[in-house]
Amino acid sequence: MFIDKSLKQYALDTKSSDPTPGGGSVSAYVGTLSSALTSMVGGLTFSKKNYSELSEDVRTKMESNAKELEQLFEDLANDVDKDTNAFDKVMEAFKMPKDTDEEKRSRSQAIQEGYKVALEVPLKCAEKCHRVLELQDVFAKYGNVNAVTDIGVGVLLAYSGLEGALLNVTINLGSIKDEEYKQVISQKVSRLLSSAKDLKEKSLAIVYERLNG
Repeated sequence: MFIDKSLKQYALDTKSSDPTPGGGSVSAYVGTLSSALTSMVGGLTFSKKNYSELSEDVRTKMESNAKELEQLFEDLANDVDKDTNAFDKVMEAFKMPKDTDEEKRSRSQAIQEGYKVALEVPLKCAEKCHRVLELQDVFAKYGNVNAVTDIGVGVLLAYSGLEGALLNVTINLGSIKDEEYKQVISQKVSRLLSSAKDLKEKSLAIVYERLNG
């Protein structure tokens, strides 16, 4: 499993001429790092002596968000390898026999289903990165000011993970013949990307405001 390798080995594996790990796996990994950085900011905030001076609503939200980030960390870490295997069903389908008309139909259907599976893995990864972006807002506003650059990097990584994952969604979408399915997914991609851009810009504006005093 790639997620269990050292940082350097993962980078070397990515650098090699092998197709895996590729952009989808890397997108999941930067999403994992984003959730990790945000959790770190939370830990540095909860340990502050003046943390209790924040309003109860803010503290409740921050602690709830931190708990959800722990789960997102695990889920995105799992996606690092899940994305690598996402295309397996497509490759298996291409190896199916195609001598008779029935075999050709079965093979074609299996290929189409395979592309949908390959597409849905990075789509779910993008949705998780979007959720990380939503959870980062309170840490950008009220997190330990000495770690404000860390939340900024976390925001950038979450957005990069999301857009990178959506690139993989889009390329697989081009191979799908079901026009209704394509339209539904295309609309979801557009909504996620637009919302993520807004979340990123809002959080970064807060980061720079706090950074510059």
